[in-house]
Parts: sequence; structure tokens; C-alpha cells
Amino acid sequence: QVQLVESGGGSVQAGGSLRLSCTASGYTFNSRKIMGWFRQAPGKEREGVAAIRSDGGNTVYADSVKGRFTISQDNTKNTWYLQMNSLTPEDTAMYYCAVDGFIYRSWWDRSNYKYWGQGTQVTVSS
Repeated sequence: QVQLVESGGGSVQAGGSLRLSCTASGYTFNSRKIMGWFRQAPGKEREGVAAIRSDGGNTVYADSVKGRFTISQDNTKNTWYLQMNSLTPEDTAMYYCAVDGFIYRSWWDRSNYKYWGQGTQVTVSS
């Protein structure tokens, strides 16, 4: 059974940084699959933030986080990361990791991902 556990969320002031982690158990990395980070703010739809191909090759970012967020992975630890810098209050949301998406489908399509974590809260104060 695949389980994803996110960690690293918290409360920071604007301009601060956080690094989120997502550790998978029971999951085997597949170079033809992708992993993504999504977020959902209160009253808003869940949106894609960043995604990475499991071979570490391709990455994509939402325009709102380009240049501030970096997605990475450590296959030896079955862990993905989202380094978030220059945080703003608009980044406040519950952040979710998701894995096992197909590379040939939309990387921003939530239905493309088979497994999801429980989420970790990020709160940025001004």
C-alpha cells in the first residue's frame, strides 16, 4: 500500500522560506511517471505548483512560483522536496504531494495522479 507523508509546513513571515518534504512508502520510482506538488487555499480550487519527472529530468512550475520555488527529489530516500523562498501571504495554503502521474497526460491535471498525501499547512503572514 502506497503512503505519502508530507512535512515541513509551518508559519513564516513574508520573505521567509520553507522546505516541504514528501516521503513515499510502498512506492517504486518509475522514470515514466511524475510527481507533483499542489496547494489549496480556503475557498479556492486545488492548483498545481510544481511537478517533476521521476527520473529527475523535467520540471514545471506554475507562473506564480517560478523563480521562488524549486522541486527536487532523492530517489534513494523515496522523498521529494519543495523548496519555497520569498514566500508571500498569497502562498498560504494546504500543500499536497501527489505521485504516479503519467508523463503523457497533463502534469497539472489532479486526476492524473494516483496517490496523494494528507497535506501540510503553510501560513505566510505579512
